[in-house]
Amino acid sequence: MDAVLRERYGTWAWGWSWCYRDGGPIGNWASGPSSVTTPDETAARVVAALLEWREWLERTAQRFAELAPPPDASPEDRSWHLERACVRLVTHAMDSGADNAWRGQTSIVLGWFLTSTGMDRAEAAQAVENAIGGRFKSWVYPERTLIESVGEDLAVGLTGHAPYQDHRERAALEELHDRH
Repeated sequence: MDAVLRERYGTWAWGWSWCYRDGGPIGNWASGPSSVTTPDETAARVVAALLEWREWLERTAQRFAELAPPPDASPEDRSWHLERACVRLVTHAMDSGADNAWRGQTSIVLGWFLTSTGMDRAEAAQAVENAIGGRFKSWVYPERTLIESVGEDLAVGLTGHAPYQDHRERAALEELHDRH
């Protein structure tokens, strides 16, 4: 199925079967042995999973666009945007239904976000690894303070600047992103 879907729809379709228990956002597909039944039922599950994957990708891309630092941002402002994006994207990955493997999804989503801002894939992966550094544990959802610490480490690692000094000057933007 993977090869058929990728050939038909392109590389975006590769995650159609990335189910919750493997850290992905897909609830309509569990695995081959669990999801393959009759040809009609199996086809319906594949279609539902592919549509679910596409919807999740589109929501994630929308979040990337909303959270990306403006191209002309100062290093301090860029740092603030990266820190807040990291916090919100970690939460986005955790909220997508992933079970114990949410940590892997979080790293992937953060890497995708950084590459969407123009960063090289290898650099993005290294930046994410440097920021997380083994601090997220399996089966344990992190406290908000840990997520914020990872966000700050990512921002400082990429810009050399602390993300911000005062939340009040960005209260309206914080509120907008918190509603998502």
